[in-house]
Amino acid sequence: MGDSEHVLGWLQGWYAAQCDGDWEHERGVRIDTLDNPGWSVRIDLAETDLAEREHPGRDVHRAPHDWVRVWTSEKAFHAVCGPGNLGEALTLFRAWAGAGTA
Repeated sequence: MGDSEHVLGWLQGWYAAQCDGDWEHERGVRIDTLDNPGWSVRIDLAETDLAEREHPGRDVHRAPHDWVRVWTSEKAFHAVCGPGNLGEALTLFRAWAGAGTA
């Protein structure tokens, strides 16, 4: 299994763990496309263990179609990235979400 499959499996597990009969009715994970081209990700953190954590932000620009930017605001994790960087963006969420947990 490649890294993208691993991070997708992890994200599916994280999402399932948040679903409590209430959270998923108002919150969730949204993945959309950008027109420059690229991806946009919003992962709701309200009512999760991550709700009060902040991501310091990260902005990596390697080439016109090879870039990623992540941050938190309004109790959500946000990512925008190039067309081939969705796995990288989700991996950054996984690393941040797992940081500080034991």
